[in-house]
Amino acid sequence: MTTIFVYLLRMLEGKQLILATKPFMKEDRFKSWYYTLSTLFILIALLFGTIHNFHWSLKLLSSIAAGFVIVRLFVIYHDHQHKSILNKSKAADILFTIFGFYVLAPTGIWSRSHDYHHKNNSKLYSASIGSYPIYSKQKFLKSSKSEQRHYLFIRHPLTIAFGFIFAFMWGMCFQSIINRFSKHIDSLVALIVHFAYQFAVFYFLGWHTWILLCAIPHFISGAMGAYLFYAQHNFPGATFKGNEDWTYEGAALESSSYMELSAPLKWATANIGYHHIHHINARIPFYRLPEVMDAIPELHTTKRTSLKPKDVMACFKLKVWDLENQKMVGLG
Repeated sequence: MTTIFVYLLRMLEGKQLILATKPFMKEDRFKSWYYTLSTLFILIALLFGTIHNFHWSLKLLSSIAAGFVIVRLFVIYHDHQHKSILNKSKAADILFTIFGFYVLAPTGIWSRSHDYHHKNNSKLYSASIGSYPIYSKQKFLKSSKSEQRHYLFIRHPLTIAFGFIFAFMWGMCFQSIINRFSKHIDSLVALIVHFAYQFAVFYFLGWHTWILLCAIPHFISGAMGAYLFYAQHNFPGATFKGNEDWTYEGAALESSSYMELSAPLKWATANIGYHHIHHINARIPFYRLPEVMDAIPELHTTKRTSLKPKDVMACFKLKVWDLENQKMVGLG
């Protein structure tokens, strides 16, 4: 009993918890390159398999698998943008710049929007840059019908399912060009490169190859990426606070989920399910996140979700923040 009491007194909180994660920021350069290049090789092999394979079913399987591997490489790219892996490597900069064009998440807009998200995660009254908008129930009811429709459209399951079009093509590229072209020229380059590549595949290899090589992998990766980002901050039990009550570590532990995934999905998502730890310290390499979870008991109590149908449905039911009851609720 005394031991438990002493442990409770010593539980890490606030900045102490953030400081406890600092030793895990150390990168293993060999591992970073190994995971990056092996994932890239697997992706190239699968994309090649969508064109040259023994049977159409194997081509389809390669196409579907490629979509999940794009998700993994995107999370690795995301880590590089956080400077947690391969920082100051010219070769990595070139590689990930090209990959950013390929997935329509060029480095300029991705870094700006995602950095803003980390600094303002779960702030109720901040801009929704880099994240899904959150209205209080009162604000939603006072909004015009067109504003309500737009808000619900952004959070609609079909919009998230077509995340490659709405989150990446429109949100990352077209919108950044419209808002501030001078700072987002790379968004225009990404669109030109992407559409040129898609057109070339369609024209020279045919529509059936275009579906397998382009449409299916991008649809799967876009849907998976958009949903992961949604569910990691829009789940039962997530909290949102006004600026005066907001803390960085509180937002990480109370408004960022731990997504429980099977071993294959942990691999495909490069451990991004440990999202609360990532928000505690974004400089921890993705391959060290499980290590942090094992080492720091305080990180075990965070709220959880998964990709099980019941959890997916529970996340999609949440629409607005109820100020009175201090929780996310539906509109029914």
